[in-house]
Amino acid sequence: MADLGNPRNTIAVIQKYQFVFQKKFGQNFLIDPHVLEKIISAAGITSQDCVLEIGPGIGTMTQCLAEHARWVVAVEIDQNLIPILKETLEGYSNVTVINQDILKTDIHELVRQYNEGRAIKVAANLPYYITTPIIMGLFESQVPIENITIMVQKEVADRMQAKPGSKDYGALSLAVQYYAEPYLVANVPPNCFMPRPKVGSAVIRLTKHQTPPVKVKDEKLLFRLIRASFNQRRKTLQNGLNNSPEIPYSKEQILAAIESQNLPATIRGEALTLEQFAGLADFFTGLS
Repeated sequence: MADLGNPRNTIAVIQKYQFVFQKKFGQNFLIDPHVLEKIISAAGITSQDCVLEIGPGIGTMTQCLAEHARWVVAVEIDQNLIPILKETLEGYSNVTVINQDILKTDIHELVRQYNEGRAIKVAANLPYYITTPIIMGLFESQVPIENITIMVQKEVADRMQAKPGSKDYGALSLAVQYYAEPYLVANVPPNCFMPRPKVGSAVIRLTKHQTPPVKVKDEKLLFRLIRASFNQRRKTLQNGLNNSPEIPYSKEQILAAIESQNLPATIRGEALTLEQFAGLADFFTGLS
C-alpha cells in the first residue's frame, strides 16, 4: 500500500491514472504528512469514531483517518477519482467511498447507517470556493456532529474566529461562532499541496456547541439581521437594516431596537457581538 503522505507516491499515482486536476472542483492534494498528523490529533480521532471525510481526493488523508478511526465515510464528487481511491484504499476494510456531491448527500442517513445516529466527526481539505456552503449546510441541517476539522483558505480561517471590531469580522464569524467554538490548529503554506495554490491555507477545528452560546426566540430572524448589517459594511447598522428587503421594520422600529441594546444610533454592524444581535432579534420578535 503506497503511503500517499510521500509526495513521490502521490506523483506516481497521478501519472499512472493520467489524472488531470479539475479547476472546477478546486483540487489541491495535501502532500505533507506532518499536516495530516495535526488534523488527526486536533480532531481527537479514536478507534470509536465514525468520520465523514469530504473530498478525499486520491485518499491521502483517508488512509490516515482509516488508521485511527472505527469507520470512514468519504464523499467524493469527481468520478475520475473513484478508481484511484479503489486502489489507494484497497488495504482498508473500514472505509466507504461515495461518489456524490456533499451538498446533495443525505448526511443524516449516513450517520444513521454508519454510526447508529451518534455524533460523527468531520474532516476535509475543502475547495475554497465552496467552504462556506458546506460548513453552514452541516450546521444548519442539525446533523449530529462532535467537531469539524478542515483545511481552508487562511483568510477564511481568520474570518471564522474573528472578534467584533476587527476587519475580518463578519456574517461568517457570527454564524460559525453561533454553532461552534473555532480553534486555529496550524497555518499551512502552499508548498504542502499539489498543485500549489496561490494562497496560504490553515487547519481550523470547529467544536460544535451543545447549546448555542446565546438564546434567541427566532434563529432565522437573527441570521437575516446579521446578513443585512454586513451587506453594506460602510453603512451604519440602522441604514443597513433599513435598506435591506429582508428586514420588514420601519426606521423608527429599527432605531428603537438599537436603543434597546444601549447602542448609539451611529453604530455599525461590525461592532456588535452575537449577544447584541440576539437582543435585536428578540426586540423585533416582541413587536409582532
